[in-house]
Amino acid sequence: MRYDFGSDNTAGMAPSALDALIQANTDYARAYGSDDVTARAADQIRQRLDADADVRFVFSGTAANSIVLSMLANPHEAVLAHHAAHICTDETGAPGFFGQGVGLIGLPGFSGKIESRALQAWLEEPVVGHRQPPAALSLTQSTEYGTVYLEEELRHLIEPVKACGYGVHMDGARLANAAAHGFDLKQIARLGVDALVFGGAKAGANCVEAIVLFDKALGRRLDNRLKQAGQTASKARFVAAPLLGLLESGEWETGAAHANQMAQKLARGIVTRSPFTLAHPVEANAVFVRMPVEAHERLNAAGWACYRFDDGSVRFVCSWATTHAAVEEILDAIAGLA
Repeated sequence: MRYDFGSDNTAGMAPSALDALIQANTDYARAYGSDDVTARAADQIRQRLDADADVRFVFSGTAANSIVLSMLANPHEAVLAHHAAHICTDETGAPGFFGQGVGLIGLPGFSGKIESRALQAWLEEPVVGHRQPPAALSLTQSTEYGTVYLEEELRHLIEPVKACGYGVHMDGARLANAAAHGFDLKQIARLGVDALVFGGAKAGANCVEAIVLFDKALGRRLDNRLKQAGQTASKARFVAAPLLGLLESGEWETGAAHANQMAQKLARGIVTRSPFTLAHPVEANAVFVRMPVEAHERLNAAGWACYRFDDGSVRFVCSWATTHAAVEEILDAIAGLA
């Protein structure tokens, strides 16, 4: 089975990430995140976001998202999110686990973007003692369907939430791809996001995501929280180093731009060379295709990894490592399904 398009998680580490990991291994360093590598990586993130934020590095996006949400909502409260958001569909109840019972409220919206009217309806719901009221909003940028929120779209969602006194979390597992599409990272804090998960793994690192707290008040005893959750690395420099390599070299941006370009190439080929249609706009690094089950099974049997998403479409994901040749090969395979 080929994994070129199974997920951007199936690609290896980008060259700069691997080089930085090797470089971090050449000498002694302070433990538990007090080393120079970790400090430099945090500074790189602050520079891109143009914000004085608290930054911590953890092993997974699931832990990062869930720990942040546990800061924004109490156990008797809930988090509003798109119904296809990763926290709702792929984290095995982790937000509730870390949040000791925090609930999730799934909202509708085309192509992974929350519909503002549905959000407003929930914000206007009376608080009653028999259900968990909302206390925070979670946004995904880019979305689970490969679309990118415009700044104005985010504003229309965030402003009414902040007016209610609720917190805002952004899952940025594929934030690099959103930035490559044109999203201005410096707007995140200005829009009122309280906490961001800054993606590393899908951008070409190994297993690292950064928790970024724009609201520093949320960071009270943060290190204690991370230690209890098993997210404090003794040799923390090896967690932060690959992301530092991506950021200092610029591969965080260029790798995402390449992935987006490969997705555009794949999408154009599907439209022009196959009988299948696209299910969602292609704005980041994922392509969703309306494909019959039998055709999908034949493609898998031919060795191409891609899987059926929850809306019934088949998802193909490009990464920093996706080649033009691989795109051409899979386009030939898809065309052959006809």
